[in-house]
Amino acid sequence: MHIVPPFLPAGAAAELSGDTPTMRLFALLEVIAARDQLFTLQALVDETGLPKPTLHRMLQQLEGAGLLQREGDGRHYGTGVRLRRLAENLLLNDTFHGARHAVLRRLVEEVGESCNITALAGDEVVYLDRVETAAPLRFYLAPGSRVPAHCSASGKLLLAQMSPAQRQRLLGHAPLMAYTPKTVTDLAELEAALKAVRRAGHALDDEEFLPGLLCVAVLVPSDTGRSNLCVAVQAPVMRLPREKAESVLPALQRAARALAAIEHAVPRQTSA
Repeated sequence: MHIVPPFLPAGAAAELSGDTPTMRLFALLEVIAARDQLFTLQALVDETGLPKPTLHRMLQQLEGAGLLQREGDGRHYGTGVRLRRLAENLLLNDTFHGARHAVLRRLVEEVGESCNITALAGDEVVYLDRVETAAPLRFYLAPGSRVPAHCSASGKLLLAQMSPAQRQRLLGHAPLMAYTPKTVTDLAELEAALKAVRRAGHALDDEEFLPGLLCVAVLVPSDTGRSNLCVAVQAPVMRLPREKAESVLPALQRAARALAAIEHAVPRQTSA
């Protein structure tokens, strides 16, 4: 099963926020980078709601900088050589991501199941990185995928760190969606479940998001006391039933400590 990040619904406008013209150009690049196809000026007008002359001027600036290029028909745009080179250099030189990915690979080798690193973004959990198992039966979720916080193991851990008032603000604006018969959709019941998560120090998704899928997650320790990073194991329930879920906790906790060491090794800016 392949779950991809959602695209803007029809009629929705992308927000090009920024305090300066440069930051608004950067915001436009973010909108363009989220696309998997060529685009036209009119398509961007429809998506952003900005006036056509404004967008045309911005596209000319990006094209002139080599960040975008116009296709042979003169109407469609795509990413420019300079932007692609920037992306390639980031991937080649991102030792931070490479170190985290190596930890994830070792975890998959140890437990034999797919593993991921996640963070909370709004009321969703974002997959920052993922390594798939070689086993023939697996649920495929690509990095960048988003899943609901209230019915994912990582989401419940991250929600459990919040105060009840914070969770109410985040989740109380709309009914919680049921994805399977096991999804908890009552806020009071979810509060009770999150108390249990805090006591246990780990969380389970026992077929609450996808039928047949079990997930176990732990927090990556943070030196600030509150973490926005989790590491998790996902497996079909036939290979990892609920009664065996805790068997992967020692490996998960070792991986979490290794990830924390990488996070804490990142140089921090200090004021003079």
